[in-house]
Amino acid sequence: MLNKQRILVMDDEPNVGMLIARVAEASGHECSATSDAGSFITELSPQTTLIFLDLMMPRVDGVEILRQLAQTGCRADIVLMSGVGKRVIESAATLGESLGLHMAGHLAKPFSNTELGEILSRHDNSALHPSCPRDKKVLFEGADLWRGVEYDEFLLHYQPQIDISSGRIVGVEGLVRWQCPGHGLVFPDDFIQTAEDLGLIDQMSLLVFHHGLFDIGLMNKDEKEPLHLSLNISASSLRDLDFPNRFVDLVQAHSVEPKNVILEIKESGLLRELSRTLDVLTRLRMKGIELSIDDFGIGYSMRHQLRNVPATEIKIDQSIIHNIRRESDLAIVKEIIELGHELGMNVMAEGVETHEQLAMLRELGCDSAQGHLFSRPISCQEFLVLAAQYRWIEEA
Repeated sequence: MLNKQRILVMDDEPNVGMLIARVAEASGHECSATSDAGSFITELSPQTTLIFLDLMMPRVDGVEILRQLAQTGCRADIVLMSGVGKRVIESAATLGESLGLHMAGHLAKPFSNTELGEILSRHDNSALHPSCPRDKKVLFEGADLWRGVEYDEFLLHYQPQIDISSGRIVGVEGLVRWQCPGHGLVFPDDFIQTAEDLGLIDQMSLLVFHHGLFDIGLMNKDEKEPLHLSLNISASSLRDLDFPNRFVDLVQAHSVEPKNVILEIKESGLLRELSRTLDVLTRLRMKGIELSIDDFGIGYSMRHQLRNVPATEIKIDQSIIHNIRRESDLAIVKEIIELGHELGMNVMAEGVETHEQLAMLRELGCDSAQGHLFSRPISCQEFLVLAAQYRWIEEA
């Protein structure tokens, strides 16, 4: 049974509040509605899980309310409503996200009971399957990281990558974790930058590569069609002219075919020392290593240079996939897919969490996907179990 949700509506049209309350209460939730900003803030509480907010009101507009919600540290999901046009609503949603709010969708007025029901259903599902919460940022000394490298305290968790047309698992991305004594499992956002600042990133990467190449050997032991392994490469390695030889020697030492290894490059990393970067990337491709441009589509304009980079895959950033229902983000996804295919690249979508997102990507012709819809990142042994069950389900 679903947990009862506490819903708060702010709209200057009483019939809108009544409609939302009727549909919400029929689903077993609590709902209250108001047209007064003061009453809205008063009724808001930490127990409020979902907010429906009208953008266009006579005395105070929705953008002003978004600012107030951000100031209060509101953690509720927020659905925007308006008749001013979809692009305006989407811009307001982007503003909300920039303020640290969780924007959960929008309704263009007039909306139907069906559209409202879909919003409530998505919220119910997210309440049942919340994303794993991250602890606050870990604070540690540089000496801890030096020790971590010296004693190899790192491991990889693997997230499956799926061929969208067939549904098969075709590969995994190895995501580094640090098993730090006294801190438990530490995620990369908390230590990668420190490793770069201390000049440890290449030593750490070497450890990570060893783990990944060993584990993919276990995953492919009985496979007729070997899975590929995606690993992240640091910006400093992109400028190290000796890296291609060292890396391919390591791949061959683990008896892995170079064509089954994909190195993921941050889009931003391609902009630094382009001549050395192209030197390294070109020689990696000549040696059979596949190359993927990670987090594509955010913050950098690489389209004019993409034709010169010997990449074999583009990964669409998860922030764009998360908002694929928006008209503007849908257009970006379509453009990236068309661009990738024009250049003969595989196009991978990151952060796929819903069947709706997957269906839209399939319709657009996206090749591959990864995300919590299929699996969270898991250990090698957990992956072996999941892969066996997954194939059994596919073959049944």
